[in-house]
Amino acid sequence: MIRENIKTAQENIERACQNASRDPGEVTLIAVSKTKPVSMLMEAYQYGCREFGENKVQELVEKYQIMPKDIHWHMIGHLQRNKVKYIVDKVALIHSVDSLRLAEEISKEAVKKGLTVSVLIEVNIAGETSKFGTAAEETTELVRQAALLPGIRIKGLMTIAPFVENSEKNRQYFEILRQLAVDITKKNIDNVNMNVLSMGMTGDYMVAVEEGATMVRIGTGIFGERQYLL
Repeated sequence: MIRENIKTAQENIERACQNASRDPGEVTLIAVSKTKPVSMLMEAYQYGCREFGENKVQELVEKYQIMPKDIHWHMIGHLQRNKVKYIVDKVALIHSVDSLRLAEEISKEAVKKGLTVSVLIEVNIAGETSKFGTAAEETTELVRQAALLPGIRIKGLMTIAPFVENSEKNRQYFEILRQLAVDITKKNIDNVNMNVLSMGMTGDYMVAVEEGATMVRIGTGIFGERQYLL
């Protein structure tokens, strides 16, 4: 099942890239492995997955210790400041920086460990009260302030679009995020590039790719319905 699902996801990404006249090599597929057992992750690994996304620090750390070391781990869930120290030396990218205080904590731990940590600024693009992320109109200022911190490199933006039955309804939000990245790029802020747009999940990633996503986060579409670990 996992093998077929990965193949289908890759084919869908290629098709979306063709629709938008993009190179499929520009899009990274992140297998969202939260709540999934290591056996399922290893199956995905055997079929070529090297990018895995986790929502919880404890789960990421546990899997990091067991899984092969050539995996790139992505922290995609809300990150509490008191948990930052456990993952700064384990993740390829933190997608969910939603406040200056969190950025400052990442900076502090990165400097302590002599690292430069790559991060994305999470934008609550649809203004949903149930979601984390900075407001679209406050994003540029957060980028500007976070870029001054040592040990942090801002690579782009991330958003979690609303859950919708019809993925076309989210096209507007992906478009807004892409435009926001373009606007920030034009400001030429030191220590900032907007090369990464992490947007699109199982239900809407093809639309996200058509609108410029460079990373899509697919969980159910690869591993099947979510299972909660007790």
